Amino acid sequence: MTYLLTGPVRKFAIVAGAMPEIRARDVHREPTPRLGGIAMFFGLCAGLLVADHLTNLNQVFETSNEPRALLSGAALIWLIGVLDDKFELGALIKLGGQMIAAGVMILQGLTILWLPVPGVGTVSVTPWQGNLLTVALVVITINAVNFVDGLDGLAAGMVCIAAAAFFLYTYRIWYGYGAEAAAPATLFSAVLMGMCLGFLPHNMHPARIFMGDSGSMLIGLVLAASAVSVTGQLDVEALNVNLGGDRETTHAMLPVFIPLLMPLTIIAVPAADLILAIVRRTWRGQSPFAADRGHLHHRLLEIGHSHSRAVLIMYFWSALIAFGALAYSVNSASMWIVLGVVFLSAIGLALLLLPRFTPRAPRWMERFVPPRYRRGEAVVALSPEASTPASAAEQPAALTPENRTPAVSGVAGVNGASAIGPRSRLADRGRAGTR
Repeated sequence: MTYLLTGPVRKFAIVAGAMPEIRARDVHREPTPRLGGIAMFFGLCAGLLVADHLTNLNQVFETSNEPRALLSGAALIWLIGVLDDKFELGALIKLGGQMIAAGVMILQGLTILWLPVPGVGTVSVTPWQGNLLTVALVVITINAVNFVDGLDGLAAGMVCIAAAAFFLYTYRIWYGYGAEAAAPATLFSAVLMGMCLGFLPHNMHPARIFMGDSGSMLIGLVLAASAVSVTGQLDVEALNVNLGGDRETTHAMLPVFIPLLMPLTIIAVPAADLILAIVRRTWRGQSPFAADRGHLHHRLLEIGHSHSRAVLIMYFWSALIAFGALAYSVNSASMWIVLGVVFLSAIGLALLLLPRFTPRAPRWMERFVPPRYRRGEAVVALSPEASTPASAAEQPAALTPENRTPAVSGVAGVNGASAIGPRSRLADRGRAGTR
């Protein structure tokens, strides 16, 4: 449903003028329509509607109010995101909307009731403590996903990876241990995977449409709701028969059961980006919500990675952390899992620093390789005076104003394609992230 609706939503976004001007921190070169979250929200509604009519899943709606709580909170946060995509709401307004959406879910029963603490067992929390933890988890997860939404296909792909790992874990609890309380979290994760996978074909580089805050806050809320559902609603003592005791169960569930650590184990990369952004902006005397070009994906572009390779590297680290935590939760005593994670981390570091090392071909191969790999090639740096031609006649033909067609909102050539035209192939398209 998300895949089919994204095309019409893109046309609607162009007509509605939901195509803001390119900002200093943006890495795309052409105005691109937003409001992709509209298609994702209807994908969420379609997924829940179909699940309600399936034989093995309709009991989730009969025995639990969590799907309705999720849909209520998602509708509210989606509406705020749509207004922000069109009218650019303030950061405090969006933060207040996120807290209200979390409160709506809490009022309908989707909240943390108890916490499994390692070495102690199940610890019951008061209603106020559970509500505060729920609001904190929802706000942290939403903003972590929102902060990482800076490259084509990045946020949707990373959330899809996290949802896949979380789905495998909750499905194992549901069917492996017979814990029916894990069924809503399993359903939410599966629907979230469908929302992201349906949107990715339209959002991969070069993106034809952005999800905007209406999409990033929505998928962040769904992921947070899955975490709250399996953490605060599942009774750990119900699994003691299979795992051998309360403390053993707590240790087995550790990677995904502690809400305060959930963003670090399931969406560790967005959470790290969120923390670094807050520290960086506060250190400079700025507001934590002030936008800049210091996010992790911006730094990857500055190092020398291409747009697509930067996205793939972020995918790699997200998958390594999410599925590493999943493997550890299945068998925490296996040393092979730890060694495998360490080995893959070393590979990830090598890929991360690859642009720092510029290989040089041997003399006898220089004629067969691109110029940048030849020892004799040198980059000529032009002075400011020399870099500015004296007249328009000295400019290359491809750079003269007569030969350029600026991208204008609402006409053919708008980042990828217009509402009715094909994708544009601009000859002067530079590498994403360079200005």
